[in-house]
Amino acid sequence: MFSRLREDISCVFERDPAARSTWEVLTCYPGVHALILHRFAHVCWSAGLKWLGRFVSHFARWLTGIEIHPGATIGRRFFIDHGMGVVIGETAEIGDDCTLYHGVTLGGTSWNKGKRHPTLEQGVVIGAGAKVLGPITVAAGAKVGSNAVVVRDVPPRATAVGIPARIIESERDQVREEKAEKMGFSAYAVTRSDDDPLSVALHGLLDHAVETDRRIEALVRRLEQSGVPCSDELATADKFDPKYLSKIVD
Repeated sequence: MFSRLREDISCVFERDPAARSTWEVLTCYPGVHALILHRFAHVCWSAGLKWLGRFVSHFARWLTGIEIHPGATIGRRFFIDHGMGVVIGETAEIGDDCTLYHGVTLGGTSWNKGKRHPTLEQGVVIGAGAKVLGPITVAAGAKVGSNAVVVRDVPPRATAVGIPARIIESERDQVREEKAEKMGFSAYAVTRSDDDPLSVALHGLLDHAVETDRRIEALVRRLEQSGVPCSDELATADKFDPKYLSKIVD
């Protein structure tokens, strides 16, 4: 019991730079309080003391703002950052070293008995406000972007963003994300949907910027191979206000 508690406190220091002392973590972190109470509630639930397990879960919800059903299975070094509004359903399964931010829901999409909530494998990170719904699996090392709605499996080490969530795993998507970050604007959690003209326009601009860079680099290589120096002329080509794109999008 105490070894698990030490692990819980240690993982807070690893994932939250705002943590200053062990006493602060023990007394002021609702995610730690919710996890301690859930372990007791889960023991009661597993022993057949269903009402007591639900009552402890309800008390934990009142105390922390985090609702974890006593039937949920949670692994080691689980961290809930901030925590308010987190909901974890009865048949949810959470592996070791997972992280949830505030407003996350691990919910169901059916009233049928049996497995109806998600499974998070080792090292999964779920961003603030995200909803992971149904008996799906978010594989090891995967990430879910803020406010995403995930209704299908997420592959290992992939990133899911948008409503409904799309999986960023292709080389084209990765290049687009890298270009957006380089320009001071992150497309993270922006929904790509034909019904969203702004999203389509933003992705089109990013794709065009990537293709333009590729063509310029090819031209510079050809010119330099022909003996025409280009480095000095292009030295200032990438100098721009990194906040400009974010400003015009707002």
